[in-house]
Parts: sequence; C-alpha cells; structure tokens
Amino acid sequence: MEHVKCECGHANPLGTVLCESCGKPFEEETSTRKPLLDMRYEGSARRSQTYNKAAVDKIWNFFSSVKVGIWLIVLTLVASALGTIYPQEMYIPPNVNASEYYRDEYGFTGAMYYQLGFHNLYGSWWYMVLIASLGISLVIASLDRVIPLYRALKKQGVSRHQSFLRRQRLFSATKIEGVNYDIQVLKKRLEQKRYNVRLENNNLLAEKGRFSRWGPYVNHVGLIIFLIGAMLRFVPGMYIDEMLWIREGETKSIPGTEGKYFLKSDKFIFEVYEKENEKGVFEEAINRAGDGMVAKNYQTNVTLYERVGEVVHGDEPELNKVKDFQIRVNEPLKHENYALYQVSYKLNEFSTMSFNLVDKDDTNTSLGSLTIDLNEPQNKYVLRDGYSVEVVSYFPDFYFDSKGEPATKSKVPNNPAFVFKMYTPEAPEGEISFVAIQQTIEPFGDNQFKLAFAGIDTKNVSALTVRRDYTLWVLALGGFIFMIGLIQGMYWQHRRIWIQQVQNEVLIAGHTNKNWFGLKNEISLILDGTELVIPLDQSEQSIQSKENE
Repeated sequence: MEHVKCECGHANPLGTVLCESCGKPFEEETSTRKPLLDMRYEGSARRSQTYNKAAVDKIWNFFSSVKVGIWLIVLTLVASALGTIYPQEMYIPPNVNASEYYRDEYGFTGAMYYQLGFHNLYGSWWYMVLIASLGISLVIASLDRVIPLYRALKKQGVSRHQSFLRRQRLFSATKIEGVNYDIQVLKKRLEQKRYNVRLENNNLLAEKGRFSRWGPYVNHVGLIIFLIGAMLRFVPGMYIDEMLWIREGETKSIPGTEGKYFLKSDKFIFEVYEKENEKGVFEEAINRAGDGMVAKNYQTNVTLYERVGEVVHGDEPELNKVKDFQIRVNEPLKHENYALYQVSYKLNEFSTMSFNLVDKDDTNTSLGSLTIDLNEPQNKYVLRDGYSVEVVSYFPDFYFDSKGEPATKSKVPNNPAFVFKMYTPEAPEGEISFVAIQQTIEPFGDNQFKLAFAGIDTKNVSALTVRRDYTLWVLALGGFIFMIGLIQGMYWQHRRIWIQQVQNEVLIAGHTNKNWFGLKNEISLILDGTELVIPLDQSEQSIQSKENE
C-alpha cells in the first residue's frame, strides 16, 4: 500500500485526508474562509474511496455504500411485508393444490402471489440471496470504516497542527501576554470530569467516551449474527415449523421428527360461550358473531408415542407410549426440543359414507352394504357371493369443470362423489353409476341395481403447528448485542479537548460526535477562574457571516 508522508514525519495510507498523528489537512482550501474539518472517520483512508480498479475493488465499493445498504434493507422489508398479505403455503389446508387454492380463494391477486413465489417467500432462493446480500453489505461497510477509524484514533498525537485546531467547530485563541494559567490545574479538573488526559511538551489532549464510537459497529455485529441465525433456519434440522392436520382417532407421524415420534388424536373438544350465561364483553362478542357462536375453548386430547427400533419404510411401526396431554391454545405439548401448538380446527369433516346395494324393483331389500373411508377408499368392496362394487373414480371435493366433466378441487372430502361399477349375477359385466350427495346419474341408461345412501359419519379435525428451533439462541444473542450497541452509541459521546500553546497564543479546541451544547458547557466549567477564552461554536458564526453577506 502506498503512503503519504506528513511534515510531522508520520507515514499515512494513501487517501488519508487528515494526518493520523498531527491532524494536518492534506488538501488545503485556497479561499480565505476555510471550512470546518469533516471529522467523520477522523479523515482516515477508506478502501472504498482509494481503490477502484480490480473487480474485487468494484464489488467492495458497491457493498460498502450506505445507499446500497439502505436499499437492501428497504427491499427486504417490502418483500417480508408482501409475504404476510396471504397465508404462506405451510398454513393452507392440507392435501390442497397450492396454485388452485390461491387462485380460488383470492382471485387474480392470489394467482399472481403464487406465480411470483410469495406463497413460500421465506424459503425461496431469491429471499435468501437478499438476506445474504444484506449481511455482506453490513460486513463490508463495517470493515471499510471501523478499521481505519480504529487506526486513526489509536495513532492520534497530543500535539496537533494548528490548522487542525483552528478548523474545529469549538475553538478559541487567547494571547499569552498577561494571561496566567496552570496546565496542571486544568489537567486535574479534566480528570475529575473523568477524562483520560495526556500531556506532551505542555500541550494537553483530554478524551473520554471513545467506546461510544464503536456503538454503530456493535449494532452491525448484532445484525450480522441475527441474519446468520435467520439463514440457519433453512439448514435442514435447525428449524421446523410445519402444520399437522389430524382427525379424531387418527395416528400420524409428527413432521420433522423423521418418523421417531407419532401422535394420536384421542378426542377434540370444542366449547362456546352461551349467550344466556355471559354478560358484558363476551355478550357483545356473541352478538357480533352471526351464528351466535364464540369459541370459549378448543383443545385436542392426544397421546404421544415413540417408535421402537430403526425406521424401516413399509413396515408397521412398533410404538411405545410416552405420555397423554391436552393441547390447548397457548398450552403446547412439549417434548425434548419439539412443541405442538393448537392453532385451528375443522368441525364435522366427512369421514365415512355408507351405501346399500338394492334392486330398484325391490328397494326394501338390501343385497349388501359397504362403508367407504373417504380418506383412504378401497378399490373394490365384496358384499357377498356374486355381489361386489368397484370404485372406478373418486372425487373428494366434487365439481363440474369448464368442460362439464367431474373433477375435484382438493383431496379433502368436502363434497365426495364416486363413479361405481356394480357387479351382480344379473349383470356380471357390471353397471356404471355416478353417485354424489343427493345425486345419482346413470350415464349408460337405466340400471337394474343402485347404491342407496345409508348414512355418513363425521370427525373433527385439529390443526397443530409443530415447531423446533435451534436458532433461537443465535437470534437472541444477535438481538442482545444489537441493543448493547444501541445503548452504547445513544447514551455516551466521544468528547475531546485540545489545549495547546502555538507561538504567542493558547489554542483551545473541542470535538464531539454529538451533544455539542453539553461539551461547550463542560469546557466552560473547566476554564472557570482562568483568563483563557471560552471556545465559541464556529458553525454558528459561519451561518451568521453568510446571512450578513
């Protein structure tokens, strides 16, 4: 790296604005009214402002820009907000085609939401790239500033060039003739104000609160750790947040446990407030509800099981009971690092449908009956010798499409319909019949036999969220460090006072990164009782001069 040597003998990196040792500006102003010094980063050389030739330099300069960082933050916030307009894919009903769900539920905007990938926003590759770019920007912007700033503050000398002192915001010059002051008295007063005081050739530098300058960079460290925690959520096994829809009496493998744990729903309980027994707030809520039903409690009584032995695909698992539990809202089932929360429910979902095979000429006589599990229907049902029913097609959520053909909206049995083929001794080739709720169609003419509706059973369905989070401590650590940096930079100031004798004058200058009024008052108290001129705010004088012009 090339260096620029100052007249004081200190070698500064190329691009330095103020000498790191004496503070002399390398670019002198030609006008008579010299502006105040720009003390950001102590005038140190930043890599982004020095090198711009190689590809690495251009990438470094791009990500070190504050504007780029702000735009990345804005884009991330906008994208995150758009991801909350409609539910994410993990929260839509199970066994539903995502593209059809968003289109049917939310129309054109829902279809666009799906096409643009917002339905799975936080797991999408482009959102991850956005988060990673923000992290890279924070790292590069911090390194580009904090290293030169640390070097400049560490190497600053006590004796400063008089042009450095005269162009500080707080400055005064006092003629030596007839002025008596004791530098040791001023040193003692400054130390009482908790300044770190250094003396050199009867020149004084008092400094305190330097650690506050690192507050923004501590913030950056906290944000970087927080972003790392957020990105770790996409590492398999680090974070699980999945939905489990389970029916009463059903046993299912818990998502994310890799077949280790199973859950059985023993019973779903739904309780509502009764209008005649509730007064005040609950009465108001009940009146607002159109059907007069306001949920008082809904819970799922479950049994947790653990698989015995290794997972063998295709084999029926051997399960050991772990415990019984009642999952309520805000009362999750917790085991090891997993937690299962009650989040929603569905009452009276169709579970089984029963039919009787009858001769249309003698409808009172049943030739056999069958019960179909609407979630796992069989292909064929044997009723008795010579009588059987084959399920040709099954439409769990039946409707007629634009071509007038039967189709299903989803795999949830909201409106089940079947195409049956009935085999009997009288019709060994089979008869085709389309059967839906309160609807029977015989597409190939009148049949001799039909399947008469015999009844339907329903079950309640619970929606549980399964969560496991190994990244929480990383997020908490990042947030904690961020708050330390925020407090560090907000409640303390980096204050410096220079008292220096140059020829026949005593020069006093002060600088702080904020709260100039407080520093000015503090200098006044320190100089109280001496004949030294109290520094004035030169920024106010320059404003008044411009107004007079």
